[in-house]
Amino acid sequence: MTTRVIYRIAAVLILLFDLGHTAGYPWSDPSWRVDLGAIQSSHFKVLGFTRTIWDFYIGFGLFVSVFLLLAAIFAWQLSNLPAETLRLMRSSAWALSVCFAAVTVLSWMYFFTIPIVFSGVITVCLAVATWRSEKQG
Repeated sequence: MTTRVIYRIAAVLILLFDLGHTAGYPWSDPSWRVDLGAIQSSHFKVLGFTRTIWDFYIGFGLFVSVFLLLAAIFAWQLSNLPAETLRLMRSSAWALSVCFAAVTVLSWMYFFTIPIVFSGVITVCLAVATWRSEKQG
């Protein structure tokens, strides 16, 4: 399998991860019987704005969706680069790999099987593609 294919697999997996995450909006289910009333109705002031914990919860969830989309685009763009350019981009490519390794650890600590598996496989794809791109020449 070529480096290009591995980066593209990672990009598609990141996009699927993003779509799954975003489809879960608002990341809470009434069947869980969690009382969201307090976090939705308790207002406080932050730097001149009135917000709730729910606002932060939704905002950060949407941040994740946006950044996953950026990561998918970046991984796809890496797949299109010639070998020499990929070698020059190795620190950025490794940064993306390390970022997804951190996402894997955080998923293991705080979430459940689907994000653990997705982020773990994405991490492996990115690390293998980046390592292989350093060796191409």
